[in-house]
Amino acid sequence: MGKNRLEAFSDGVIAIIITIMVLELKVPHADTLAALRPLLPIFLNYVLSFVYLGIYWNNHHHMLHTVQHVRGGILWANLHLLFWLSLIPFVTAWMGENHFAAAPTALYGVILLMAAFAYWILQRTIIAAQGRDSLLKAAVGRDLKGKLSPLLYLAAIPAAFFEQWIADGIYVLVALLWLVPDRRIERAFKNQDN
Repeated sequence: MGKNRLEAFSDGVIAIIITIMVLELKVPHADTLAALRPLLPIFLNYVLSFVYLGIYWNNHHHMLHTVQHVRGGILWANLHLLFWLSLIPFVTAWMGENHFAAAPTALYGVILLMAAFAYWILQRTIIAAQGRDSLLKAAVGRDLKGKLSPLLYLAAIPAAFFEQWIADGIYVLVALLWLVPDRRIERAFKNQDN
């Protein structure tokens, strides 16, 4: 089967996730700028989660460029990733609504960790389907960022119970690591053409 339906479905789900997230930003009843102040933690967490979803969407898009044919395992691995991404609006709202309290901040890290793990499973499933000469395998290489990110999440989760700002800083750090689009796949395509 071709990959177009998988791409379209994934794009649609991520767009809906972002829409659900923005609907959690409630309009204040007052008409002053001071009325926005209580919304600041919710808005900051929305921005962070929006960036994370954008990173996943961007890297997912690049990864699927390496796929020629989709098999059942890839479909299920992709659904697994979308499941964890679909929980981001819930933890975003809970964390922002409670001003980055320990439990919501830790759960935010758990969801990010599980999404990273699900992305890794999808990546491995695609590589297994493509065989030894997988373009994705060549592009991913040692995948230092992919290995470092879950380790940072694992550090942030317990840190949330001691100093929430450390956990929040780690989440921002991981987002910054991935903010620049991953060029490894583009380079692999270029090297393949040469």
